[in-house]
Amino acid sequence: MSSTEGLDLSGLPQHVAIIMDGNGRWAQKRGLPRTMGHRAGMDALRATVKALDAMGIKYMTVYAFSTENWKRPEEEVGMLMSLIREYIYKELMALHRQKVRISVIGDSAQLPEDVRKKMDDAVAKTKDNPGMRFCIALNYGGREEIVRAARSLAERVQAGELLPREIEREEFAACLYTAGMPDPDLIIRTSGEMRVSNFLLWQGAYAELVVTDCLWPDFREEHVHKAIKEFQMRQRRFGGISEGS
Repeated sequence: MSSTEGLDLSGLPQHVAIIMDGNGRWAQKRGLPRTMGHRAGMDALRATVKALDAMGIKYMTVYAFSTENWKRPEEEVGMLMSLIREYIYKELMALHRQKVRISVIGDSAQLPEDVRKKMDDAVAKTKDNPGMRFCIALNYGGREEIVRAARSLAERVQAGELLPREIEREEFAACLYTAGMPDPDLIIRTSGEMRVSNFLLWQGAYAELVVTDCLWPDFREEHVHKAIKEFQMRQRRFGGISEGS
């Protein structure tokens, strides 16, 4: 049976965001180093991008490396940076052929120079592509993003460009890394952990959260479809009440 059976293809989320969790546990269950779990996660990412793009999802954001991930062992951090380089090197041309547009959010200043360059090159190469926008959150933290936006607005007020009473949600959102993108409708978290881990805190205010016990390296097309089916069963009230309640 096709895993798309039961999906309402006219009611798909516009923006799907994913917290890719469980690489370390996947490796430990197999008696492998944690770094091997991260490598296996590349296959899951490849499959998920392909599945969402094939369904016509317009925006996809993945949590690739958080501001807190620098606390991990130096060897693991080095491996993660190496995999990011490798992923872009191996996947860029395929993504470009799919007409996927790549963007990156987060504070790039701390990243190794060659990683920044590869990301900049990928963004530049795909900037005119009309297909799905694939956003990579790299050295990203939701709280840090909000502080950055608040600082930007404070500087505009100090410069006399803006009055405090003129600051509305739209002005604040325009200062976020995700300016110009719609908020996520669906946030998927793998590995069964019930937390958002500093990911898209402003943008995810009304996102539907789907948590799966599947560890990220095992995540495939059928899991994507299952999460979207669950999303379509939800009643999105945005603080209101549903009809008949």
